[in-house]
Amino acid sequence: MNAQVFGFHDDFDTKKALRFFSERRIPVHFVNLDERPASRGELRRFADKFGAKALINREAPRFKALALHVAGDSPERLLERALAEPRLLRTPLVRIGQRVSIGHAPDDWKAALDAARGSHSQGRT
Repeated sequence: MNAQVFGFHDDFDTKKALRFFSERRIPVHFVNLDERPASRGELRRFADKFGAKALINREAPRFKALALHVAGDSPERLLERALAEPRLLRTPLVRIGQRVSIGHAPDDWKAALDAARGSHSQGRT
């Protein structure tokens, strides 16, 4: 069992997510979005669960710097823009198996870990 965390090294919520998994000795594959943006398919996984609007951080300095707060773009169009401008995303984006979460969500992470442990223990004989 491992977790995949998409975020930024300078983002406090991303740091909290990495610390959460580290304290539980869960291997983490960290994707620094400054170095490698998330793929369209990966973002689609989160958008399918929460909607494109939930992925966009309307409070982000980059959102305001690009004047997107007055542009009135649709959430889907903003999500497309986030492929090239990952600082528009709410982070961290966390995936554990098929379960995904957005932002600082330790209760969701714990539930996903518990579910993953349960499915692993059921497979043993």
